[in-house]
Amino acid sequence: MLEAFIGVCQRSRGAIIPWGLMCALLCGLGVCEAQPQPWPLWQAYTQRYLDAQGRVIDHERTTSEGEAYALFFALVDDDRSRFATLLSWTEANLAGGDLTLRLPAWRWGQDSSGQWKPLDENSASDADLWMAYTLLQAGRLWHDSRYSSLGRLMAERIAREEVVPIPDFGLALLPGTHGFQTGTKTYVLNPSYLPPFLLMSLAKTLPRGPWQALLTTLPKLLVLPSTQGFAMDWVSAGPDGVQPAAAPSSGPDASSTQPAGSYDAIRVYLWLGLAEPTTPGLRSLLQATQGMASFLRTAVTPPRVVSAQGAVVSPDAPVGFSAAVIPFLRSCGMQAQMKMQQHRLLAARDASTGLSSNPSQYYDENLVLFSTAWSEKRYRIQASGELQVNWK
Repeated sequence: MLEAFIGVCQRSRGAIIPWGLMCALLCGLGVCEAQPQPWPLWQAYTQRYLDAQGRVIDHERTTSEGEAYALFFALVDDDRSRFATLLSWTEANLAGGDLTLRLPAWRWGQDSSGQWKPLDENSASDADLWMAYTLLQAGRLWHDSRYSSLGRLMAERIAREEVVPIPDFGLALLPGTHGFQTGTKTYVLNPSYLPPFLLMSLAKTLPRGPWQALLTTLPKLLVLPSTQGFAMDWVSAGPDGVQPAAAPSSGPDASSTQPAGSYDAIRVYLWLGLAEPTTPGLRSLLQATQGMASFLRTAVTPPRVVSAQGAVVSPDAPVGFSAAVIPFLRSCGMQAQMKMQQHRLLAARDASTGLSSNPSQYYDENLVLFSTAWSEKRYRIQASGELQVNWK
């Protein structure tokens, strides 16, 4: 192909080469960028959950998590316009108009007086991490220095406001800027807030930050002998060690009074499965979560709720849970079990809307988007944590 391109150039002797021929030759040489393939599920999601302003709506409310995930999906889809709209709405409504000055509020909606505003000014560090990571990757992939700079500033603010040292534990990522200290030296933490590839990427981009230290302490949140290899939604870390904990008094899981592994913990398996198999430390994290793998050797669906003692309290999880464990099962070498969950996902698809179930649920759809886009090779996470997309 290279010789053909040179030959055309020689024969043209200064003439203008037709643009179509030029593109074909360059693409044959691997010089041009691939065009993204249509992504029906993402388009169905945007029609159901995203308004024209860039607001992701879940039962009339909006969360920073929803905005952060949507930014990631827009980047995977190479949709620069939608990405900019999402970021603009987030900055204007969740960050008081300036993401360089403050982290976004985690929950936004209509208050009792009818005013639309942040309903809880506290941050959500998982959304913050995803947003900082996605901005940095967008800056790299789209060659946009503003996104890169904003991602760096967000990461630095996370490091200052949401990371604390815990005696006899090490550095920890708080779930938000305040409200998660339960004793003088004890904190409630969420293992699903720490995708290892996000930490790997930030450690590479910002080596002077706390990211490598957070990677070092991550296994302590998962290796809990009492849970029989199941991840927990919340754990406490302090002088008494690390143990399963009830949800904190503020936040989306405040009504949960018993330690358990459920809607938060399911993301632990998803993040581990999405990580490239050679990611440093991944093997030990997969080993720490073998309770889920062992259960799925014989079970048809993942458990919806697991107790702090590793007992399955509620066995029938929604379809999003099946989506979440598909990459995890692949990483564990459990091909037959992975295909079983894929069949469930396909059978649950609502042909009339294109969404993953009927009625559609916001949280399920996000888990399905992460999983199916990975299965369709729309993106990959490299061992360094860097995002690789199929249109680049």
